[in-house]
Amino acid sequence: MPRSAPPLRAARTGLHQAAAFLGLLALMPSPAAAEIIELGTDRDAFTPSTLTVPAGSVLTEGSYVYIDNRDQPPTNSYPELLTRIPVADWLEVRFGANYCDNGGGYLVTNAEGGEGRNNGTIYYESSVLYGFKAAVTHQDGLLPQSCFIMEGFTPTFGDYSSTVPIATYALGWKSEAEWRIDAAIRYVYAEGREGWFNKWAPSIVLRLPATERWEVHVEYFSTFTVGAADEETSPFFSPGTHYMLTDNLEIGLRVGWGMTRDAAAFFSDAGFGWRW
Repeated sequence: MPRSAPPLRAARTGLHQAAAFLGLLALMPSPAAAEIIELGTDRDAFTPSTLTVPAGSVLTEGSYVYIDNRDQPPTNSYPELLTRIPVADWLEVRFGANYCDNGGGYLVTNAEGGEGRNNGTIYYESSVLYGFKAAVTHQDGLLPQSCFIMEGFTPTFGDYSSTVPIATYALGWKSEAEWRIDAAIRYVYAEGREGWFNKWAPSIVLRLPATERWEVHVEYFSTFTVGAADEETSPFFSPGTHYMLTDNLEIGLRVGWGMTRDAAAFFSDAGFGWRW
């Protein structure tokens, strides 16, 4: 039997709570007129950036993620390494690697892994990532900036051996005051203990620059399964921030709280982005 509210009900609850916080953020003053420095890292939030890496540079990202699971041992995931290499103005290829103990499908980052175990034992796994990110549209009035990401995660160690495909479509708008609102829908064809099933992950994030180097954001995202032996809905409320130490080096922190019994009680994600 499902342990949580239906996906739409959980989504409405999360959006109502996030809306209150968005209203408070909207009262923040905009930074003085200055060029906002941004790398467009995908690890900065669950919702990926709509930007691709510009020609002439390479972007490397990494994170350490801690997830306080409610009924299982905690998850540690690192380095969530991702290197993004432009091959055209509108297209980048991406490669990465990760190690995780007790992943359980991750649920709070862009990394993906096995479903995990439900017997209280620690589960170890590692994987490699490969794929591409393509710009689809550029912002023009009501037309949003958008992109499409296609990735595969192949295990190199663990209980599972099959490659997991992931498709993500993200879109967003940037205001004249430099605020950005982005949304995404992510689809995963996931491997579980009793076969393959579908995972969907809608998300929305509001990003607000506090200065030309410091940005804060607030986000709602959820993951729900379709066709799993035990259907789950895992919505999260998640604020975060990042700071540009230099024009090419970003550090960031995001935290979040689960809103159903399926979702982890808490997570933290500390990471970096380096353009070179």
